[in-house]
Amino acid sequence: MSDTRQRVVLVSGLSGAGKASILRALEDIGFEAIDNPPLTFIEEMVARTELTRIAVGVDARSRGFVAEQVIATLDRLRANPGLRAELVFAHADEQALLRRFTETRRRHPLAPNGRVVDGIAAEQALTAPLAEAADLLVDTTDLPLAALRRLIEERYADGNAEMPHAGLAVSLISFAFPAGLPREADLVFDARFLRNPHYDTTLKPLTGLDAAVGDYVEADPDFAEFLMRLDGLIGLLLPRFLQEGKKYATIAVGCTGGRHRSVHIIERLAATLIRTGWRVTITHRELAREGLQHRTILSKAGLTS
Repeated sequence: MSDTRQRVVLVSGLSGAGKASILRALEDIGFEAIDNPPLTFIEEMVARTELTRIAVGVDARSRGFVAEQVIATLDRLRANPGLRAELVFAHADEQALLRRFTETRRRHPLAPNGRVVDGIAAEQALTAPLAEAADLLVDTTDLPLAALRRLIEERYADGNAEMPHAGLAVSLISFAFPAGLPREADLVFDARFLRNPHYDTTLKPLTGLDAAVGDYVEADPDFAEFLMRLDGLIGLLLPRFLQEGKKYATIAVGCTGGRHRSVHIIERLAATLIRTGWRVTITHRELAREGLQHRTILSKAGLTS
């Protein structure tokens, strides 16, 4: 049976060790992320919200920070049968932290007017109880950011089983080449070689959203192979984009008018991606001038917004 309890993840760690990156990774897979609220607000905030997935950043910068109070708060959250509460703690060795502060030229929050090494030592002492109490202790010393994101997604994305690839948002755009390429496109494909419904007087006023236009385009002898190869290429690339930590991928298909061939192909691509669990936004750029077609496919069930 699936666990329907509200999920609360407290995220702490040493400054420069990746706490902010962990919070962003959790936010990208559907958690509401709140960084450094006063400790006394955490339980009230969790009790009052209807959100099912909350991530809260807590570290030495938090107002009223005392590690033992954080642990006591966590214990009370864990005692609530309606909650599933965990603590993630990020740390790295001193040399890695020193290198990161040097590269970013940031001051250490616990040594704003002193040496970074002193701030690191002070923070290690303050947060040691949290490191010992953590459900997940993440050493980021030699951990690339993409690997850190994968680790968090693999552990905490389980509540979104319908969308196993929720960490990557895929945007599909149809467009007309004469009006220019979409600037945000990562991949662009040209559908102008396919037979054009524009020259059929009965199909010209319709769009690629109409079944008759789709049938006409698909009757082209090269359509099936083109779509198969397109599906295969995108199916290869998107998991690699996700693996490398990319959060958005924009795929554009163009034709001459942006109303027939490209629209139909985008709809077909969307159907395949939805079936395999991707979160998809569809924009038919030229049709949008008529006030149509910008929606997000939220799940395999076809929910839209």
